Amino acid sequence: QVQLVESGGGSVQAGGSLKLSCVASGSITSINTMSWYRQAPGNQRELVAQMSTARTTYYTDSVKGRFTISRDNAKNTVYLQMTSLKPEDTAIYYCRLGRYWTVRDDDYWGQGTQVTVSS
Repeated sequence: QVQLVESGGGSVQAGGSLKLSCVASGSITSINTMSWYRQAPGNQRELVAQMSTARTTYYTDSVKGRFTISRDNAKNTVYLQMTSLKPEDTAIYYCRLGRYWTVRDDDYWGQGTQVTVSS
């Protein structure tokens, strides 16, 4: 069983930066995709950034050039570096680890970390 613990969220002013971390415990040998999602109040959860073990990456258009997903295999940790933050980035951010690029029922999800950006 894999457990994910996220950290790094907080409150910042527009233009600021935050770095989210997602630490995985347990066996992750079957994991091929690591993702960050976010959900703002009243909105559906949306994919923000995603990385495969082959280093293929995806970013939603609104964060391209501002967010960077990365991982440290030795620490079983996935990061999301967020810069030039905007108020519309305010949301709860969740990490996902899964075997496939698309979401499946057996994926692992973190508990979420709140990011609040004030203007």
